[in-house]
Amino acid sequence: MKIWKIEMDLSAIAARGKNTMIEQLGIEFIDVGDDFLTARMPVDHRTHQPIGIMHGGASCALAETVGSTAANCCVDMNQFYCVGLEINTNHIRSIREGFVYGTAKPYHLGKSTHVWSIEITNEEKELISINRLTMMVLKRP
Repeated sequence: MKIWKIEMDLSAIAARGKNTMIEQLGIEFIDVGDDFLTARMPVDHRTHQPIGIMHGGASCALAETVGSTAANCCVDMNQFYCVGLEINTNHIRSIREGFVYGTAKPYHLGKSTHVWSIEITNEEKELISINRLTMMVLKRP
């Protein structure tokens, strides 16, 4: 069953991230299905911590980006918008280079909150982190 309230056009979704942290980190939306959205992010100088592995905050940034984008696509954006309320990340494996992929799927799509699962994997589909994102649904003024 499709969960989206808008037509899921990846180029239109990408345009929303222009001149934001999304663009600075090189995050790209690459796939969408009936109940998921996937983005990828390069692991490079922009996302490294000083010892040369991906910074945990970069995992959180990818998770929040793909999860909050997905949440906003599940509401009537003329009447509502979604903002992050809480994020929890468990780091499973480190990565030094390549790309990581974040896929957001909903646990719960309520009237006032959404809860999303975002799994981040490497190019070999090995788990890098698991993330739970709670979003608050707010009425536009």
